[in-house]
Amino acid sequence: MCGSRLTLQGARISCLLAKSLAVICCLLLGTIASAQTIDLARTAYVEGRFIEAAEIGESLGTSEGYTLAAKSLTIHVQYIVGEKGNEAVIEHAMAMATKAIEVDPNNAEAHLQLTRAVGRYTKTISAIKAAKGNYAKSTRESIERALEIDPELASAWLSLGRWHVGIVARVGSLIARVTFKARKKDALAAFEQAHKLAPDSKEVYLENAIGLLQLDDRKYRSEVRELLQRAIELPVNDAYERILHDAALERLATIG
Repeated sequence: MCGSRLTLQGARISCLLAKSLAVICCLLLGTIASAQTIDLARTAYVEGRFIEAAEIGESLGTSEGYTLAAKSLTIHVQYIVGEKGNEAVIEHAMAMATKAIEVDPNNAEAHLQLTRAVGRYTKTISAIKAAKGNYAKSTRESIERALEIDPELASAWLSLGRWHVGIVARVGSLIARVTFKARKKDALAAFEQAHKLAPDSKEVYLENAIGLLQLDDRKYRSEVRELLQRAIELPVNDAYERILHDAALERLATIG
């Protein structure tokens, strides 16, 4: 009788162990599958298949996937097809970044990609509509949230610098300072911080150069030339950096 009970208990324990192992295996397989899928999305991004990268990233339903989707779509619109006629793509990029934040509010990159997607969107609408939408304020808040989460995110410092530059160049120093609290000196400080955090970034050199051209193309021409030359000298590691490399070459040719 006693032996029967022990045998029954042993069977139950074996059954529980088998179920536990099955659950663990399922979780591991799911993790591996997810990793393989995000790797596929990253590979598509690296190779310049931005629409495909966005589709794969979105299909994951994760904050990381949505973030990559937003980034890929924004790059596709900014550098490949242009904003005109692609408002729906830009709006989808905004939606992807928003979803990424909803899934993980502490995803600094997601907040940054929302800023960049909104930046592209404002170029498709009128200045009046942009002002009514208060996009200048919302984009700065997104950048600052990204930096609050990750103070060492160089691309966020870069975007902050471009934000200040964009406002100052559009409305002038006085209105920019009084109305938006945007300042030239803050732009320069943000660019400097981006360089400190990412001294070998093509994006930082190129975007800094473009920002200085917006502020004063004559005053900063020599410095811009040096920044562009440095961007060109850095190696190309993926399709996006190839785009930046070509953009730097084009800019350098135009300024002489």
